[in-house]
Amino acid sequence: MKINDRLKVLGDLVPDNSVCLDIGCDHAFLDIYLVKSNRNIKAIASDIAKGPLEQAQRNIKEENLEGKIEVRLGSGLDTYTSDINTIVISGMGGRNIIGICKNNLKKLKQINTLIISPNNYQVDVKDFLTKNGFYIEEELFVKDKKFIYQIIKFQKGKKKYSKKELFFGPVFLQRKDELFIEYYTREYKSRELMLELLPKKYHLKRYKVKKEIQLIKEELKIETTNKQPKKS
Repeated sequence: MKINDRLKVLGDLVPDNSVCLDIGCDHAFLDIYLVKSNRNIKAIASDIAKGPLEQAQRNIKEENLEGKIEVRLGSGLDTYTSDINTIVISGMGGRNIIGICKNNLKKLKQINTLIISPNNYQVDVKDFLTKNGFYIEEELFVKDKKFIYQIIKFQKGKKKYSKKELFFGPVFLQRKDELFIEYYTREYKSRELMLELLPKKYHLKRYKVKKEIQLIKEELKIETTNKQPKKS
């Protein structure tokens, strides 16, 4: 079974010897990968919808992994049990991820590792989790066709971050690799377009977008004249 790069990176960040709950498992490709990686990982595939979960069970059966991957029907952390120490959430909107965590803060405190790949609102996710008992251990970009995804590994503990670190990502800022440049160049352009389209009456939103444009511009050393980023 072949999985895409995003799922592989997510899987490789899961600690050895862990009990991992995959929230929104879809077809359980990640869970199958985890169990077949021979790192003594127990995988629990969880989804809110019966359809994907039934397909997940078929895929697990095809790989002869029945009994090695548990399948649970439920929403978010409703499927959590006390043996779980690692959670993976991928392919959801950032605010949905925050909602799942916010509604289950007691369960969240029992988790050692969170591996998250939000489709949007990544800054909000980082802000929320770092205020609720986690620090950022690793951040990786994965490019799949025309899309670039952020994957963030949180560990239990506390660290203070500046607004700039939360916006770009503290680990991303240290590396500043080619995907960092490409990703935030896109973010810069999308915000410039957003600013053009936002009605003048949205003062606070326009102010926030302008601040973010300036932040990216300074970090990437974008010249106003040609708007081409340069590596620092």
